[in-house]
Amino acid sequence: MPRPPSSRWRTSVSWATCSRSCRPSFPPSTLTPEEDGLERATREVDVLIVGGGPAGLSAAIRLAALQKSEGGEPLAVAVLEKGRQSGSHLLSGAVLDPSGLDELLPDWKTRGAPVETPVQDDRIYYLTERSQLRLPFTPAPLRNRGNYVISLNQFGCWLSDQAEAEGIDICTESAGTEVLYEGNRVVGVRTGDWGLDAQGERKGTFEPGVDIKAAVTILADGARGNLTKTLIRKVGLEGPTPQAFAIGIKELWEIPPDRVESGTVVHTLGYPLRSEEFGGGFIYGMPEGRLAVGFVVGLDYRDPLFDPHMAFQRFKQHPVVSAVLRSGQMTRYGAKAIPEGGWRALPRCHVDGALIVGDAAGFLNSLRLKGIHLAMKSGICAADTAFEAVREGDVSAAKLARFQRRVNAGSVRRELFPVRNVHQAFRAGFFAGAVCAGLVPLTGGWWPRGLLSSETGHERMVRLDRYYRAGRPDPEGASNAATVDGTVTFDRLTNVNRSGTRHEEDQPVHLLVEGTDVCRTRCREEYGNPCVRFCPANVYEMMSDGDGSGAGHRLHITASNCVHCRTCDIMDPYQIINWVPPEGGGGPAYEGM
Repeated sequence: MPRPPSSRWRTSVSWATCSRSCRPSFPPSTLTPEEDGLERATREVDVLIVGGGPAGLSAAIRLAALQKSEGGEPLAVAVLEKGRQSGSHLLSGAVLDPSGLDELLPDWKTRGAPVETPVQDDRIYYLTERSQLRLPFTPAPLRNRGNYVISLNQFGCWLSDQAEAEGIDICTESAGTEVLYEGNRVVGVRTGDWGLDAQGERKGTFEPGVDIKAAVTILADGARGNLTKTLIRKVGLEGPTPQAFAIGIKELWEIPPDRVESGTVVHTLGYPLRSEEFGGGFIYGMPEGRLAVGFVVGLDYRDPLFDPHMAFQRFKQHPVVSAVLRSGQMTRYGAKAIPEGGWRALPRCHVDGALIVGDAAGFLNSLRLKGIHLAMKSGICAADTAFEAVREGDVSAAKLARFQRRVNAGSVRRELFPVRNVHQAFRAGFFAGAVCAGLVPLTGGWWPRGLLSSETGHERMVRLDRYYRAGRPDPEGASNAATVDGTVTFDRLTNVNRSGTRHEEDQPVHLLVEGTDVCRTRCREEYGNPCVRFCPANVYEMMSDGDGSGAGHRLHITASNCVHCRTCDIMDPYQIINWVPPEGGGGPAYEGM
């Protein structure tokens, strides 16, 4: 059963348990009549932050610090977090570059930050199907001395604790579903309704969402965030090249403590991916025999029958990986989209009344495999900009453009600009990408423009009849085959059961498919229904009609399995799948991930 509606306005703050909560201190609400006859509460704040990840929470903490140092009229700041608790939806490898944390909270060590596992050893392997070659050196971008292996879930909960201690309202179980506008100016966000049944009818627990009005709205709703996506399209904020994404799939394991030293960082290239596919695996040693094992695949692959989840299982079957996992136990699972497009794919991040930060914008270094510190720095720049704009009474795009100037003048651009073409170069094949990456120190990231693709990821997928022409491997052969043994490799449903995913079953489906006839006809014939493979959570299935008509199959959606990775929204070749947030509090619970 869902929690009572009042629980949506809670603040979850303890990074260890994420259970302590308190009531926020919003100004008194007013009621606004809607065209549908509903009366929605309207709450007003100075700065609204949508998304309780590293970027959003860094912005909140910075705003509190500015308030303390500058004085003056107190700012009302609120953070909306759609997860059940702070950190519930945060997932990464993760190896943290502490530079963003140093900038935000220089005394983080004395504050007890859960950043306690320094990297001790870097290893890179090139894998073939049965063997491996350890690179004799670690390229500079992948050297991690001075960095830390962390749980992003615990780190996010701790950041939430710091923000709450400074008086920031953190509203969990609150999904932003709609950007509020006056013309093209952003004036806030509407949260989702509660208590609708599967047909969209009101249940006895129904309560309409709240309109939260803000002078400045900071969108930190993650990779392919639903609010950021609609804002970019409405106002025309697209960058010079389309954003490129990857999917990261991760498991947490418990193994004998002496098998992998805490602080060991392993990255792999090659098998099971082919040259045309971007990605690789990782193994991170954590304290007390815990091990993070994962796989990243670019969501711009050409093979319509490629299966990222199955590629992850094949990775774990490799002798060098399976030897580590043998006799261990997989305890947690998760998946999320990763923005890999780099500097040239960043949208314009400022509009009248709003800023875009973190993964929502694409602040991630795909060559270093890191984005947490850049997300935090973007949040800091946004806070500085929003604070000035509110104090000066001018939240126009021209005033908020100071955000971009801060980003350009600081370490974010210095880090991202030289690697601006790396992911694009890998679209020409592994070795072309490796050459581009290797030449970055000499070329400053330059790459012949004619070799750079301007396609979105889903546009690169090739139709079945063109991809599997003469000479191509069997569709069920090299690219997808793996044995699911239940000890090292697992099927999707087993994995989803370890993700902590939970949704209210009796609610509208939050995966909106425009015209399912396409799924049973064109998509089945042209692409073989790739949604059943690119989804890491078994949400999509093509099922027999069972009516004896011989008409074929129909799409069945098990929305309650969804881990909110948004891969379907990104990779659907027809772009008819629209991911929107379910009822607040639904989704995974990435405890310890």
